Amino acid sequence: MSTVTTTKPSTTAAPTAASPLPGEGRIGLRGNVRHIGTLVRRNALQIKQDPESMFDVVFMPIIFTLLFVFVFGGAISGKGNNGEYVNYVVPGLMAMMGMNIAMGVGTGVNDDFKKGVMDRFRSMPIARSSVLIAKIVVELGRMMVAITILLTVGFVLGLSIKSSVLDLFLAIGLSAVFGASLMWIFILLGLTLKTAQAVQGMAMIVLMPLQFGSSIFAPPTTMPGWLQSFTDVNPLSNLADAARGLINGTPLGNSVWITLAWSVGITAVTMPIAVRKFRQKT
Repeated sequence: MSTVTTTKPSTTAAPTAASPLPGEGRIGLRGNVRHIGTLVRRNALQIKQDPESMFDVVFMPIIFTLLFVFVFGGAISGKGNNGEYVNYVVPGLMAMMGMNIAMGVGTGVNDDFKKGVMDRFRSMPIARSSVLIAKIVVELGRMMVAITILLTVGFVLGLSIKSSVLDLFLAIGLSAVFGASLMWIFILLGLTLKTAQAVQGMAMIVLMPLQFGSSIFAPPTTMPGWLQSFTDVNPLSNLADAARGLINGTPLGNSVWITLAWSVGITAVTMPIAVRKFRQKT
């Protein structure tokens, strides 16, 4: 009697495709916000463990304000009129704070890759953009500390708000918006260049002409014609003029809208490129 062997159909499930790395398209808004909050807390704890990283934020506004008021104030506003120059230069220095602090974001991102921090983020189910946005949020917090110290020194030296407190906060907010857009440029530099020193060197090449070829420290009317042409299109000049107009109650013209247009344009161009570059590196 022959035995018939029946083969049971295999119950093994068909192989499924490998799960892709999590990205923004598979993480909801609530998840993104939670990830950003967690990373902001991580970065803030790093600052708490290394308080020396706040030295630039604390001392830079003090040194720059005292330096420019007492070295250039008499030459520009006349001897004995330093108070008038304080109301001119402090709003301009608000614009400068954002650019100088933005440089640190690029070097920080580059340094995190060198230390292998980003390798740990790669293994986590988090949105790639949340890592970069968290850095910007923390740097904006540092920027607010710098501006607070700047204004405090300015008030000690004779700064007066000739408009309203609301206008002062609008000037601070405008500086923060423009500073955040600049951070995306420096993040992109940090992701592109090989070393933090290269990022810092490239940043200085960009910073120096933009800062000193603007209306931050001196009225453009005292400059040569060719430099005035550059100053007119310099976004830092527009931001300085907007902050100065808001604080001093002088006509704003189109400076606020031009600054916002620069901010939106810079962010719209550099943010997607920076996030894509970050994904490729990680």
